[in-house]
Amino acid sequence: MKPDIEERAVRLAEYIIENDTTVRAAAKQFGVSKSTVHKDVTERLRKLNPELWQQAKTVLEKNKAERHIRGGIATRLKYKGK
Repeated sequence: MKPDIEERAVRLAEYIIENDTTVRAAAKQFGVSKSTVHKDVTERLRKLNPELWQQAKTVLEKNKAERHIRGGIATRLKYKGK
């Protein structure tokens, strides 16, 4: 694996953990696709740094469990015109 890809995977995971953010927000911040963020954090990072991977996995699982709530809020705001 290329060193820049490995570094990106670590930086993405650190960003997600520090900011308690979603894959979509991390992708926007780093200028990459959601698929890239997901692959870096779930697959590549697992081999590179298992401890950091576990921390990032915890944040991603929490976000996955809460996504239906955020979607409901977004829909409500859309129809309220905000």
